[in-house]
Amino acid sequence: MKGNPISVCIVDDHSVVREGYRRLLERTTDINVVEEADTGEEAYFRSSRIRVDVYIMDINLPGMSGLETLRKIIRRVPDQKILMFSMHEDVVFVSRAMHAGARGYVTKSSAPEVLVDAVRIVASGKLFISQEMAQELALQMRPKNKTKLDLLSAREFEIFRLLVEGHSVSEISELLHLSYKTVANYQSAIKNKLDVSNAAQIIRVGLEHGVISSQLEDSSSS
Repeated sequence: MKGNPISVCIVDDHSVVREGYRRLLERTTDINVVEEADTGEEAYFRSSRIRVDVYIMDINLPGMSGLETLRKIIRRVPDQKILMFSMHEDVVFVSRAMHAGARGYVTKSSAPEVLVDAVRIVASGKLFISQEMAQELALQMRPKNKTKLDLLSAREFEIFRLLVEGHSVSEISELLHLSYKTVANYQSAIKNKLDVSNAAQIIRVGLEHGVISSQLEDSSSS
């Protein structure tokens, strides 16, 4: 006798993308997309009203990011299974997501069947990281391969990510519901840890570590 289908909530700010994921997953017989959200705030709100087996969550969400949403949902529901789905292929994002409580990480460049397999594996209680990314993550975790970004706390990394995307301290304070002074203090700590002194140097570090693309840097400097 078969069990109930795996219930899924898709969290992505693009409706076309959510529809594509829904169609992909519902071509299976054992996965059912029962909820959708287009912001982290909405996903967090829904987590208090309905339980699903697996959240598929993009890291880059408007307002409260996927990483911040992940942390807040895990604090509320410690055993909630969350699979991060992102365009970022740099292992720094995999590491941050897994340390924050994600049960898996899939890149948007992966073949469609990889996402389906990942949902099933995460729903079963296991962790999922592609073999290639797992090898890179293991290499990064070696002491000699540590980078300056590893010095940042979870909150500092979140603010660093927003800074390299061009957000001001005022904007970040609103996005993360923190005081201006608190964000400014975090910004100072980030500069000290990364040994940089201005916004351009912060963006350069983000570019070097795959936190932003060269296209984003070019557009922000134009």
